[in-house]
Amino acid sequence: MLDTNLKTQLKAYLERVTQPFEIVASLDDGEKSQEMLGLLQDIVGLTDKITLKTDGNDQRRPSFALNRPNGNISLRFAGIPMGHEFTSLVLALLQVGGHPSKLAADVIEQIKGLQGEFNFETYFSLSCQNCPDVVQALNLMAVLNPNIRHVAIDGALFQDEVERRQIMSVPSIYLNGELFGQGRMGEEEILAKLDTGAAARDAEKIGAKEAFEVLVVGGGPAGAAAAIYAARKGIRTGVAAERFGGQVLDTMAIENFISVQETEGPKLARALEEHVRAYDVDIMNLQRAAALIPASGENGLHEVKLENGASLKAKTLILATGARWREMNVPGEQEYRGRGVAYCPHCDGPLFKGKRVAVIGGGNSGVEAAIDLAGIVAHVTLLEYGDTLKADAVLQRKLNSLPNVTVLKQAQTTEVKGDGQKVNGLVYKDRSTEESHNLELEGIFVQIGLLPNSEWLKGTLELSRFGEIVVDAKGQTSIPGVFAAGDVTTVPYKQIVIAVGEGAKASLSAFDHLIRTSAPA
Repeated sequence: MLDTNLKTQLKAYLERVTQPFEIVASLDDGEKSQEMLGLLQDIVGLTDKITLKTDGNDQRRPSFALNRPNGNISLRFAGIPMGHEFTSLVLALLQVGGHPSKLAADVIEQIKGLQGEFNFETYFSLSCQNCPDVVQALNLMAVLNPNIRHVAIDGALFQDEVERRQIMSVPSIYLNGELFGQGRMGEEEILAKLDTGAAARDAEKIGAKEAFEVLVVGGGPAGAAAAIYAARKGIRTGVAAERFGGQVLDTMAIENFISVQETEGPKLARALEEHVRAYDVDIMNLQRAAALIPASGENGLHEVKLENGASLKAKTLILATGARWREMNVPGEQEYRGRGVAYCPHCDGPLFKGKRVAVIGGGNSGVEAAIDLAGIVAHVTLLEYGDTLKADAVLQRKLNSLPNVTVLKQAQTTEVKGDGQKVNGLVYKDRSTEESHNLELEGIFVQIGLLPNSEWLKGTLELSRFGEIVVDAKGQTSIPGVFAAGDVTTVPYKQIVIAVGEGAKASLSAFDHLIRTSAPA
């Protein structure tokens, strides 16, 4: 199952296992069970700390559990955790085997202190780059707290469950049989939903913090670069981020980040966070900005109010809140979000195997999505609002070569249709004739560009007609001492490498501002 190179790497990792445990497999006569058995035999052949049993009686087959002799862990994989989930498997083996987690000590204690019964089920797809964060978080929580049980389920392998629960987006997380959440979540996000007093405690801690010299709002590439450049100057630096990594977390292949030939969004996001944490930076994750109160007077402090009620103050601010996928804003879109309306073809595409889908948008993202989906689904209809596709010529040639793709130009989506449970079609208007048409399908992937995360700043500083923060060549906004960087600004070309550079520039500008405003007259 595992090639020689992968076995060598895994053997090195398994040397960190200190506590013996067993793998208990529940198998049947199917091909996938044989694949799983081969994987598990490869694993136990690399260490004497792990034993394999094949007499499991779990109803999901193939599946396997990781059990300690004392039986205080309930952690199971239903499916073969390869692809993006192979890292989840390796971490689970290490953590069940006694290797400590790098999770912050206070978060570990919070997990251990949870009371009650928590039976989690996570549905993932092997091509989903968001799923491993959820699987790894819940696996670790199951290792740390015997009240928490977790099963990670490959939706493509257990299609009957996916159909029964009408799952059309991954990761989908169930707690005690009820839908708990969808999309990327880490330990802190999960804890925030389980521990209802956590938000109030966070607000109290944040409100007690002293003023920063530089406060970065946002944790994407621009925010990370800004924080690093500020911290290297030796000044008091803080980062308040809704989710560290930003939109990069939702990006699949990255091949244009100079000096890194090829990587994936979540991997780059982890590297950014590790780099920031290498410096003396106060990172406040899961914090969404709600309002900006500019400083009054030359030596005053800017204030950022957070949604949890806390406030942060700073001499200078760097706003790097990024952008998000633009929505169609048509009837039915929100009602069927996650039930046929999707925004990540890499994550959710496998759930639509053999079905009919539409892709909205003819730019690079839309055409790339249509090409990817064409290899999975029965048919793709791409709808472009204009009279020509905007994607690169090489992508258009590939798209036009595919037999199961239809391209509709001058097509304006006007409504998402459904049966109350899931999408069953859409309505579009032919802009050349003004006639309306119905398309019967099971999935809609929206790829129509980005929307800046700047609503909380309206009426406070200058925004463009597109909602972007207006900045000058140094990243300065219309408010002295408040700078901005990345996709939320008017800087053209929304690229990771540009955001990193703009973040560094804004940070240097903020430091220059501090020097000049604090100098004696």
